Amino acid sequence: MRKLLAALFMVFATVVAAPLAHAVQPDEVMADPKQEARARELSRELRCMVCQNQSIDDSDATLAKDLRLLVRERIAAGDSNRQVIDYLVARYGEFVLLKPRFELHTLLLWLVPPLVLFGGGLGLWLHIRRRGRDAARGSDAPKPLSADEQARLDKLLEQGTDRAL
Repeated sequence: MRKLLAALFMVFATVVAAPLAHAVQPDEVMADPKQEARARELSRELRCMVCQNQSIDDSDATLAKDLRLLVRERIAAGDSNRQVIDYLVARYGEFVLLKPRFELHTLLLWLVPPLVLFGGGLGLWLHIRRRGRDAARGSDAPKPLSADEQARLDKLLEQGTDRAL
């Protein structure tokens, strides 16, 4: 029973409680709840330049804290969400976005994964099809021995049986 409770606690801790844990410090929180909600939403879209696969909302890095404060400053100054994002992209580049924009210079980034999946699927389909066609032709069956090979085999087998006696 204890093991079951421990397992349930671990599941709860990883599935429910972990997403609630953020790196935002109490001194960063804005007084206006609507502005704080906007800041948190934007923070989830921005990449921590140190951690790289974490949003600045989840990162404890000093740079992430600086970016969170910068987002809050821009919101307090009256910028829209788009203006805040554009400001950060102009300052740090597209890499600051966890989900890059779909534009001409990021087209390759967006198209390569589906093309690789399609190409891999096509290659797998062709391989399976070729393998099935080869099996239907009987190419997996061993080739019969030539007369010379059969004579050599018979001679070796004959020598082997003489030694065994």
